[in-house]
Amino acid sequence: MAPPAALLALSFCLSVSDGSILVPLRLFSGNFNFSSAVGLVALRQVALTADGSGLSLASDPTGTVNFLDMVNNLKGDSGRGYYIELSIGTPGQKMNILVDTGSSNFAVAAAPHPFITHFFNTALSSSSYQYTGQGVAVRYTQGNWNGELGMDLVSIPEGPNGTFPINIAAILSSEGFFLPDINWQGILGLAYPLLARPDPSVTPFFDSLVQQLGIPDIFSLQMCGAGLSASSTVDAAGGSLIMGGTESTLYTGPVWYTPIVEEWYYQVEVLKLEVGNQNLELDCKEYNTDKAIVDSGTTLLRLPVNVFNALVTAITRSSLIQEFSSGFWDGTKLACWMKGETPWRFFPKLSLYLRATNSSQSFRLTILPQLYIQQITDVDGTLDCFRFGVSSSVNGLVIGATVMEGFYVVFDRAQRRLGFALSNCAVSAGLPLSEIAGPFSAADVASNCSGGVRNEPVLWVISYALIAVCALVLIVLLLLLVVPCRRRNSFGEITDESSLVRHRIK
Repeated sequence: MAPPAALLALSFCLSVSDGSILVPLRLFSGNFNFSSAVGLVALRQVALTADGSGLSLASDPTGTVNFLDMVNNLKGDSGRGYYIELSIGTPGQKMNILVDTGSSNFAVAAAPHPFITHFFNTALSSSSYQYTGQGVAVRYTQGNWNGELGMDLVSIPEGPNGTFPINIAAILSSEGFFLPDINWQGILGLAYPLLARPDPSVTPFFDSLVQQLGIPDIFSLQMCGAGLSASSTVDAAGGSLIMGGTESTLYTGPVWYTPIVEEWYYQVEVLKLEVGNQNLELDCKEYNTDKAIVDSGTTLLRLPVNVFNALVTAITRSSLIQEFSSGFWDGTKLACWMKGETPWRFFPKLSLYLRATNSSQSFRLTILPQLYIQQITDVDGTLDCFRFGVSSSVNGLVIGATVMEGFYVVFDRAQRRLGFALSNCAVSAGLPLSEIAGPFSAADVASNCSGGVRNEPVLWVISYALIAVCALVLIVLLLLLVVPCRRRNSFGEITDESSLVRHRIK
């Protein structure tokens, strides 16, 4: 997410073998819409049952789900998130809702805010927004919102037919969540109930669709900002969210699957990372420190600190650039080239290896420099400026838009696996910006690279035990007239830095 109309002051620096440019820049970030050419085939509809592979069948006499109706139902871009239009209440109030696979609440603005154009007015819904009387709050590293849980009717203009009662968090106040001139008014969390707030009893949006429509428990996502400048003025859809299955016109080649390690975030197991053809040679547990997840609500590829440092070292060692400002790597500066010059030839490909469903094998996701050296703006028509689409993380590895834009991603919850295929919109000048290959032997890595799997019910028990210990210490300290123990309980808050309001163009 970015403040499109806000005036941003950034410093841009580039040092290359043949010259150095230092540009003080006042950056206006705008509404960036990207186009993709999607070839449509004859109308195909999907059944409300699944075949043996967990994928949807290709006929539906009731017409409840039509995949081609969902093609290009997302707008947005890689720096600001992708959103879908929903109609809430009766009569329907149309809202743009950010698609986020890294959270599980469906929340919409229900009160005025200076940074949004409109909000869901619960008083105008004749279907009567039903408050449950239960408060809900979600806190991100940057930004938070507070509201009340309720329920109302929701329809998806470019989704499955019908109107359904859905749990909705009405956002009544927020800080740092809505930013200037964004074009969305809420968030659609597509992860598992375990992440739902205030507790897992709140059924997430997609789970409700599966239960009410009987569609297969699978959705797929195409994000079409790959290799395109954030300053592009092209006005077109930004991608597709296919609910109930996969749409074959959106990808090419086979779908490669990796198991979902744990059903909270979409947690996967990363086996290794290569820069060019060189393995970083790290213990595979380094890649999965804390967790490794696939999250459409995160812009960048985020890596644990040790992995990030090793990657930057490997890139600088293999790059044709002799010197480079450290500010480029840490995200505080952009690098600028003369107009018409592109930097991608200076940088190597990046590859992630994921464990395959056959645990003794892996497959490789490769992104070209066009995906992680991202064009942001130009300066006076003479310079093109770029950012580094990778950042460090203290909360695990996050496969965000930097990687996802190269692939069609299948969230096959029915068979507890994620699929990756080449996206047909990840193309520039007729050439693909991503690659996928396999299978490869996983015999050279540990049988389990994910380390300790986080399980929130277990964390509850641990939390309560720690609280009991803290209470005991508090009593002792009070008796000794020492400063009381202060209990810090962060459960119920999403504090992962990979979450929504993080690493956007600000």
